[in-house]
Amino acid sequence: MLDRSSRPRPTTPLRVDADGEPLRLLHVHAHPDDESSKGAATTARYVAEGVQVLVATCTGGERGSILNPAMERPDILANITEVRRAEMERAREILGVDQVWLGFVDSGLPEGDPLPPLPEGCFGLTDPAESCAPLVRVIREFRPHVITTYDENGGYPHPDHIMCHRVSVAAWEAAADPQAFPELGEPWAASKLYYHFSFHYDRMLALHEAMLRHGLESPYAERMKDWTRDPAHQDRITTRVPCAEYFSVRDAALLAHATQVDPHGAWFAVPLDVQTEVWPTEDFELAQSRIGPTRPEGGLEDDLFAGIAVPAVG
Repeated sequence: MLDRSSRPRPTTPLRVDADGEPLRLLHVHAHPDDESSKGAATTARYVAEGVQVLVATCTGGERGSILNPAMERPDILANITEVRRAEMERAREILGVDQVWLGFVDSGLPEGDPLPPLPEGCFGLTDPAESCAPLVRVIREFRPHVITTYDENGGYPHPDHIMCHRVSVAAWEAAADPQAFPELGEPWAASKLYYHFSFHYDRMLALHEAMLRHGLESPYAERMKDWTRDPAHQDRITTRVPCAEYFSVRDAALLAHATQVDPHGAWFAVPLDVQTEVWPTEDFELAQSRIGPTRPEGGLEDDLFAGIAVPAVG
């Protein structure tokens, strides 16, 4: 199923588990571009260390808006599915990962009061007990040690992000169950399931205040006015992965999604040296673990493979 011929050679020795198997990481995302806006520097770091990384993309992003004014052209609007697939391929090459499409149809982002119904046949209306099947197959074929996805709110309440969470959790459980979907391969129990914690209060406040200290305009000024810190939400973070040296790779992958990202927009308003200075990690919540507690003893983890990896070889 997977062609790894394009993966860059690791810059450090391969990381392995206790059986000598290369470490494997599966990211489950709702749309093309999510893999570049959530955890992409962590991805690039692990690829450089020889970890095998696979992105499973639930939908094709067919109903996504064009968010870059320079890309609002009739030829792009008429071929948005093909354009977004091509963007995903460029981002995949930049990150050095493999990628599979799970084949669901984008739900769009309904707006209005009351909200209109989701379109018939879209991902957001699927039954996760059944629609997890394609992801179960991927898990059993790829055999990841670690899976990442979104929390129960989807990171933000997009119907596809919420369904991505539900499908990921259902597949995490079903892939390990020999009674579930026996036709989809031998069971595989991934060791750990993480939720992305990209846009949380402490990080955004730190970046906002750093911009002001440097005499720069903060892109988060309006957001921070009405945002109150929720200690319970912040306390969900269990893992901070140092990855600042790969922020530039993250940004290059994000720019590959040209219909979704304005290169002059807020995504790139904070200089990389400021980001590195005040928040050099990407953050996660260890939501489920089959190898130990979900609240690491002795403080936060700094590695998604903590408790799995053994010292690097050769």
